[in-house]
Amino acid sequence: MQRPAWPRCVFVSSAISINRPVIHHAAAQRVAGAAVAKAEALGINVCVAVVDSSARLVAYLRMPNTFLISDEVSVAKAKSVASAAGLPADVLDAALTGEGPWVREGLLNIPGFTLIRGALPLRDGAALIGAVGVSGGSEAQDLLCAEAAIAALHS
Repeated sequence: MQRPAWPRCVFVSSAISINRPVIHHAAAQRVAGAAVAKAEALGINVCVAVVDSSARLVAYLRMPNTFLISDEVSVAKAKSVASAAGLPADVLDAALTGEGPWVREGLLNIPGFTLIRGALPLRDGAALIGAVGVSGGSEAQDLLCAEAAIAALHS
């Protein structure tokens, strides 16, 4: 019996590893603190998760009396943005409108993936270094906290 002919793989590079930019732990703490400060100013209680560009948790803050589910949702929001190459939920959701329903359903069936707004990418120039996810207020309030976090990253 003859083996089937497999297509040849063509490699464009001989590199065996890459350097991936990630947020520094001190910057992640500053980002989380800024989001909490904004939540305090808004009079809401939130959970804030900061992940690196590989969607690994780097910093986390939970304010007292935050909804219990906000813990997992803040992490899911941040990981979802980092995992989608820095696309916030609203942008990704809009991009999915041209796809079949199975694409959206498939994404939403991935454990921990969400299209709930309240997370934004963290960038150093053009490089994605992580994402911040906030949960506890409305989507609009969570986004305001995430925007404050981004402002702190670049201050």
